[in-house]
Amino acid sequence: MLKEISDFFSELTGGDKPVSQFAEGDYRLAAAALLVHVATVDHELDEESRAKLHDLLKKRFALDDAATEELIGAAAVADRAAIDLYHFTSLINRTLDDDGRRRLIEMMWEMAFVDGRVSEFEDNILWRVADLINVPQRERIEIRRRVAGDRA
Repeated sequence: MLKEISDFFSELTGGDKPVSQFAEGDYRLAAAALLVHVATVDHELDEESRAKLHDLLKKRFALDDAATEELIGAAAVADRAAIDLYHFTSLINRTLDDDGRRRLIEMMWEMAFVDGRVSEFEDNILWRVADLINVPQRERIEIRRRVAGDRA
């Protein structure tokens, strides 16, 4: 909390802004922004969703707690500033192979299932993202079933 206040005043007074380790072209930022988008499409980011998001990002990208929180903050800002999903999905397509893209869809389903059900908005986002990153419908549905089965 103190760091955020210090950064805010530093920015206001023209001081140096802390350099983020997650640049705009970093696929981890794009992936995290898509996860934030799923987590917040039908409600604010609640504690349960935030904890799941933190856990997914920390494990997937081998980050410590501070870096994970920095990534979540940067992803929330990127998601709010985004006009559409293409900015994120085009970076994902250029950066990840088929397995990496399928893993992202799996992470997104895990976020969608946090509250025990998938809303029509979450389902629609997963459909659009999977289509944009070239994960076939059959695989998207298969991943959904597997994630739902793991939760049961």
